Amino acid sequence: MPTAEAIPSNSIASGLVGAIGRTPLIRLRHLSEATGCEILGKAEFMNPGGSVKDRAALALIEDAERSGALRPGGVIVEGTAGNTGIGLALVGLSKGYRSVFIVPDNFSHEKTDLLKSLGAEVRRVPPKPFKDPENYQHIARRTAESIPRGWWANQFDNTANLDGHYRTTGPEIWHQTHGRVTGFVAAIGSGGTLAGVAKFLKEQNPAVHTVCADPFGAAMSSWFKHGHTDFDDGDSQAEGIGQGRVTRNVAAALVDDAYRIPDAVAVECVYHLLRDEGLYLGLSSAINVAGTVKLARERGPGQVIVTILCDGGARYASKLFNPVWLHAQNLTPRSTRLEFLDQL
Repeated sequence: MPTAEAIPSNSIASGLVGAIGRTPLIRLRHLSEATGCEILGKAEFMNPGGSVKDRAALALIEDAERSGALRPGGVIVEGTAGNTGIGLALVGLSKGYRSVFIVPDNFSHEKTDLLKSLGAEVRRVPPKPFKDPENYQHIARRTAESIPRGWWANQFDNTANLDGHYRTTGPEIWHQTHGRVTGFVAAIGSGGTLAGVAKFLKEQNPAVHTVCADPFGAAMSSWFKHGHTDFDDGDSQAEGIGQGRVTRNVAAALVDDAYRIPDAVAVECVYHLLRDEGLYLGLSSAINVAGTVKLARERGPGQVIVTILCDGGARYASKLFNPVWLHAQNLTPRSTRLEFLDQL
């Protein structure tokens, strides 16, 4: 059974790889007080690459090394919205691999510019649905096949992704809450975080309530609540989350419920977290946090609910923290306190 132990503050990490994970839980004071619950965010933005995807990157690469799929001199190839690529690029650099990433061109330039700064080759492509052969994931697979020693990470359907969270993130949450956790909420990008953490927590206590927080325009809420992906109405500005198909990681997820979180609420939550908690985060983190509040309200005071603070806000500065862009999207935040939560 995986376990997680606290690392002394004077410990020395063994290279970049040793610094991934073991992130703290941050109590969100205002939301905890408003709900009568302990609302705790796992500070994944504190990973070396700045996001929760560092964990997936490390798990995928180490699994490929063990299997022999990735060998010295190999090339990491992935289709990514940015954060997984950043994690793969950094872990790859620390292990001597170069990287090639296929990125849909509707994602923020902050992340793709960072990938280039890390020495990765970035190929931006038009966004296409998964069923289209020109979808960025299919292009990534073909690209890996065309490169000598190329290895396709395949974060969406490679279950080494969820295994990494089962071995690290889940045990850390259990250890940090002293086994008091009653709920876990996470959005789905590839599905690895929610699937891996839910699996571990439910092994410890089957009563832990696990929830998918879904943006509009995604189909995971439809999948978990109705068993199909037909309901994907609406749209969202969230990057890196909002899956429209059942990946192998999603198929393994033990999920009790799913919530749809509107962008308007999530943007208000982004600015609440910045203004009142000093946390500069992206939209996916806010969707997660809004989901924890909804769960807290539904199940009542006394819960200990954990969610993922996925990444920092700097990667979305040109959009999420740009008043002109917010106005154009009709997303300008107006709440001064927590009144936006009434829209959940």
